[in-house]
Amino acid sequence: MAFIKNLFDKNFLEYASYVIKDRAIPDLEDGLKPVQRRIMHSLFEMDDGKFHKVANVVGHCMKYHPHGDGSIGSALVVLANKDLFIDRQGNFGNIFTGDEASAARYIECRATPLAKDIFYNPKLTVMTGSYDGRNQEPVIFPAKIPVVLIIGAEGIAVGMSTKILPHNILEVLEAEKACLQGKPFTCYPDFPTGGCVDVSEYKDGNGRVLVRAKLDTADPKRIIIRELPFGSTTESLINSVETAAKAGRIKIQSISDFTTEHVEIEIHLARGVYSEETVNALFAFTECEQSISVNFLVIQDNLPTVMTLTQVIAYHAKQLQKILTKELELEKKELQDKLHLRTLERLFIEEHIYKVIEKMKTAEEIEKAVIKGFSPFMKEVGSRGIGPEEVEHLLRIPIRRISLFDGTKAKAELLAMNTRIKEINKHLKAVIPYAVSFLEGIIAKVKANEELGRGARKTQVASFAKVAVKAVVKRDQELKYDPVTGYLGTAVSGNVVATLSPFDRLLVLRRNGTYTVMAELPKKAFIGPDAWWIGAADKEVLAALVFTIIYKEAKNGCPYIKRCIIEGWIMNKEYSLVPQGAEVLHVDTRQQGAFTVYYVPKRKLSLPRETFKIQEYPVKGLKTSGVKLADREIERVTVP
Repeated sequence: MAFIKNLFDKNFLEYASYVIKDRAIPDLEDGLKPVQRRIMHSLFEMDDGKFHKVANVVGHCMKYHPHGDGSIGSALVVLANKDLFIDRQGNFGNIFTGDEASAARYIECRATPLAKDIFYNPKLTVMTGSYDGRNQEPVIFPAKIPVVLIIGAEGIAVGMSTKILPHNILEVLEAEKACLQGKPFTCYPDFPTGGCVDVSEYKDGNGRVLVRAKLDTADPKRIIIRELPFGSTTESLINSVETAAKAGRIKIQSISDFTTEHVEIEIHLARGVYSEETVNALFAFTECEQSISVNFLVIQDNLPTVMTLTQVIAYHAKQLQKILTKELELEKKELQDKLHLRTLERLFIEEHIYKVIEKMKTAEEIEKAVIKGFSPFMKEVGSRGIGPEEVEHLLRIPIRRISLFDGTKAKAELLAMNTRIKEINKHLKAVIPYAVSFLEGIIAKVKANEELGRGARKTQVASFAKVAVKAVVKRDQELKYDPVTGYLGTAVSGNVVATLSPFDRLLVLRRNGTYTVMAELPKKAFIGPDAWWIGAADKEVLAALVFTIIYKEAKNGCPYIKRCIIEGWIMNKEYSLVPQGAEVLHVDTRQQGAFTVYYVPKRKLSLPRETFKIQEYPVKGLKTSGVKLADREIERVTVP
């Protein structure tokens, strides 16, 4: 048994780690989940400037992703609909209506130039073996911007989940630029479906936001929904409106969907109902308003970590400097190598060093002759000198290239390389200004594509409070009670004791001193004859309401008074305000007043009744005992 338990524990830990790191949670460095990273890697490998069938891309990606074509295809469509890193051709579905994309064999895609600028650098990308060991795939892309903020993410793993909202790419780039310059910055969510967002409780990426649809109420008899709140489609929103209408929450005549490239849902209101009075009900009872909780969980250094938006921006500002430094150093080294070889080639041809090899008969003699031929020009060759590898390179120069050699062109090329190396050295000494200029270049490219919807903010940042259901619902449910039969409900014939809404909770204080808070208004429920109190269980109202209970003890019949406030309860659970067996004689909710206690007549009873003032007794907890009024047996209580 111990062996089996250890086996299960080990396998479960491995499974949990795999789901967290390799499926559900995006990596902080490039902002991608593994399937997204493999899709982009496939697009980079296949890139020839032309569009590729999505089916071909999926097939290529299956070399790296072990979970089948379905997950790859759906992930590709979602990533393509971000309209940033993948160019689309064909029907990729509709983010407004929720319509699915066409089959993978009918649609095409390719990597965008922006994706290449942000992700693609094979010389700096660390590779690892694919799941079957036949291919190499990237461990992580050296991304230059906080992609996880731009595209957002949502995933559920073992014991944890992530919910990162998408942000406007231009605002994220400007925030990263400000961070590099040591300036303050702010960045708020921006959704592809538009709408409005209240970020007062966003808490730097780990709080919550309120999102709303944009409503056109210019016509008093018609409401048009122009933009959707994040997380909704036209279908789901229409269903929520129809559900609310069937439940009587809103009154509409019809609802029509004219959505194509832009959202247009038209709601015709019922007779006698107008736009202004219906707007709040739409926000309260339908998907026109939603609250979204955010959890900024990412993989950092192979561990799941909860971060803030500010921390992510700061991390990528530093990462951008590191990546650009590595790129500059790599380019500098390549230029220096190329410059060295081009210098040797120029001298080899211009100074006719190649002619010395004509008289040599062995490879060793040729190598020594070439090296000796460069002796007068070592100042130009530089400290790197010339070795066997360089000699081998020079000997492979074809005769055609030697005969057509242009010295002026060669010198211009060398000058250009030297100029570029000086520029690189200048950038390496001032990496931050260079990083800022890089971001400005990306910003310019994004702005140039604003007509594709990649740059302009779509969601309006506004301030609005969540519409409370109780604030807009009509209190038109008449609650009736028959004190003789003891039945209570909306379908009971009797006296109207309260007019409530379907969302109100109902407090009932019975004759025996027990009380219950009902979760729903009953159609017909038995609560017993002559109930003491029936009303809405509104905590704010009850907090200011003091119940005074006069009861008779079961053993000796002495009178007691108990004053308390009813606060906190479990729905549909029965509570008692008096001891077991006690008889409740009177219940009062006045703050001040008096009541008279009549004692049971006995011989030599000098005081047959006694009057007490309610306000002279303290308010205590629900579970405390009452205060004893007298050591005599009580007969009845009257209130003036």
